[in-house]
Amino acid sequence: MAPAVAYVADEVSARHGRGADIASFSVTRKTSSDIEEQAASLREWNQVYEQMTPGRFVGALHETRFGGVQVFRESTNQAVHEAGAPWIGSRAIGLPLRMEGPARFRGEAVDTDALVTLGSADELDFYTPRDFEILGLVVDENALDAHARQVEHCDLAVALAGQRVFRPGTARLSEFRRLLMSVLQSLEVNPTALQYRQTQRVLEESMLKAVVAVVTDDTGAPKATSACAGRRHVVDAAKALMQSCIAEPITVADLCRQLGVSRRTLQYSFQDVLDINPVAFLRAMRLNGVRRDLKAATCPGDTVADIAARWGFWHLGHFVTDFKRMFGELPSETLRGKRGARGGARH
Repeated sequence: MAPAVAYVADEVSARHGRGADIASFSVTRKTSSDIEEQAASLREWNQVYEQMTPGRFVGALHETRFGGVQVFRESTNQAVHEAGAPWIGSRAIGLPLRMEGPARFRGEAVDTDALVTLGSADELDFYTPRDFEILGLVVDENALDAHARQVEHCDLAVALAGQRVFRPGTARLSEFRRLLMSVLQSLEVNPTALQYRQTQRVLEESMLKAVVAVVTDDTGAPKATSACAGRRHVVDAAKALMQSCIAEPITVADLCRQLGVSRRTLQYSFQDVLDINPVAFLRAMRLNGVRRDLKAATCPGDTVADIAARWGFWHLGHFVTDFKRMFGELPSETLRGKRGARGGARH
């Protein structure tokens, strides 16, 4: 993939000398063929990406960061489960631009007519489809609350209470989209505009105003109903059980017995909440776990067979086939990629 391109304010400061009006910033563009690298590209976020559909991964990120503001545009070619949280004390807003089928945010269907939001204390539980692209804005939560109270004279906590997916009117959503696109495009052409604190202050005020406007707009389509609370509970309980014994060959029957639900209920719950069946979900989670361990392997004695077995894959041939289908490479290639010249691992 193409190397990362970054523009950092320290270079500007060195030329102009540090003064009261000079502020730090960065403008970064990256592409990646590695899903863990993609997850780590979004700075100051604590997140884990897991690939859910087979094929080689390709991702891209265009990000601008200044003061208490982060604006980005991210794309991924495979379906991905995203977990984690934005930086502490922040409020994140995501606006999908393109997708192959609906995304699901905390069990609720999301399309290009919606936006999602979460605070740093909230759980990021986002299932994105293939060919997904999203615009993101992260702002300081205290600054946002203060702006809402002092400038817009509204209580943002009331608008955000218990709601993570919003469907504002078309005009308001388009205005928000244009603002974020304009910021990214303009600052890529002229990044040095961000070296001045006054420029940053004006931009931040525009962002805060836009967030309040789009979140409090109630002229859009009726709010989407979230998945049935009972089915959401079943999925959450099943996911917790899978995580507790992820390396074991747990079956759908095991899940049904442990949770006290029928196979049909479990199947329908996963399809309704995550749009995937429980068997495929568990297999994808375990394959991603193997891949992370292969990349992190440091012991010369670690083999693909050993690492796969730790994750419950006892049939090596089937595992290799599933792994290559999911990630577009053999597990031995993943291991060799980590070890470099020390390669030669068996698969």
